[in-house]
Amino acid sequence: MTSDATTTAAAKAKPPVVQPGIGNNIVINPNQRLNPVLECIRNVGKEFGDIVPDFQVGRTTCILFLSLRYHRLHPEYIHSRIERLGQSYNLRILLIMCDVTEHQELIRELTKVCLINNITVIVAWSNDEAGQYIATFKQFEHKPPDLIKERVDKDYDSQLRTALTSINKVNKTDVETLRTSLGSFVDISRASSERLQTLPGFGQVKVKRIKDAFEKPFRNQSTSAAFSLGSQPPPALASAGSAVPPIDKGEEKEAPLAPISEREPSPVWDIELDLI
Repeated sequence: MTSDATTTAAAKAKPPVVQPGIGNNIVINPNQRLNPVLECIRNVGKEFGDIVPDFQVGRTTCILFLSLRYHRLHPEYIHSRIERLGQSYNLRILLIMCDVTEHQELIRELTKVCLINNITVIVAWSNDEAGQYIATFKQFEHKPPDLIKERVDKDYDSQLRTALTSINKVNKTDVETLRTSLGSFVDISRASSERLQTLPGFGQVKVKRIKDAFEKPFRNQSTSAAFSLGSQPPPALASAGSAVPPIDKGEEKEAPLAPISEREPSPVWDIELDLI
């Protein structure tokens, strides 16, 4: 009788933990029960479950939560959590709560750790922001990626606005000015610089941007030169029967083409220095 009572009391002392489900609820690790971020997770269901990460926001998405203040006191904590996580989940997120003043070096070191372990870093500056991140991941679990893409209507004015606003310095008001003053897209592309500068809100810089977009070639000179040189056959591949006229020493030789300078190698990122 005494053993049964002890077992019942121990069972009541432990918080109820259920196995993680596959529904619309965020599964929370019981160790996060006292985390104030839980009160800021809104508009989604929550349940506690026996999981390795702190939050499971999808079948293949999990979140590890880390306070920088706690990280300064226990720097080994996050390494043990990542080790326990292993290779589980496709999208693994480290949600960092920035609650210290000197945070640059801490975030820099944590970013290195996450790069090595294929973990995405998200920094929150308040409990509300952290809770909104967690809730948003769950709400968008089954949403297609094109949901966050810009929607462009198929009518002519919308497509004209989208095309012209892709030019730097050109806004929607400028597009309306161009449309009402010049007409169609073809007329805008053929307008001279002097004509464009007579329009309200069009200075020299904006007009130059527009003219460059319509008239400047897509390949610069160095790219074109590299392409032309690469397409020429080397001298060794020239046919043996082709007649090559001798060069008269008295004639002035043409200056050889200047070699194309190769791009300097990228500097070694200092992350590699710290991994040894």
